[in-house]
Amino acid sequence: MDVQEVKKLDAYLKRQFGNTRIRLVPKTADTADVFVGEERIGGLIVDDEDDERSYNLEIKIPLGGPADVKDLKQLEAYLRRKFDNEQIRVVPRAKKNDSAEVCIGREYIGVLFFDDKESRSCFFEMPILALDLDESRLSGG
Repeated sequence: MDVQEVKKLDAYLKRQFGNTRIRLVPKTADTADVFVGEERIGGLIVDDEDDERSYNLEIKIPLGGPADVKDLKQLEAYLRRKFDNEQIRVVPRAKKNDSAEVCIGREYIGVLFFDDKESRSCFFEMPILALDLDESRLSGG
């Protein structure tokens, strides 16, 4: 990721989550750490498959035990705290019990995957397409 790409991703995440404390810190050519304030909350990975550049925000959420759909309110509270955004919602997926959708307001932003019973964690994954970073979209025009 070059400097301009990091700046665009950083601005996109700040806008998407409504939190100016989010920041990206590049690690390698294809990865970056994601912070809110001084806390590292996850990572961002570049995906160049199919000749289309995209990105995936990944956050591991540690839990005291196995997660499933009965834990949605707890997971929603966790994400709201991490991103300091009360508009985040975690909702069940139709015909799926191994994951849930994550939305901000009415807008779908990603999926929360419940890991196997031994890991005691779940994973939030948010895809970001290169077109999401288009300057005209960021400025609302």
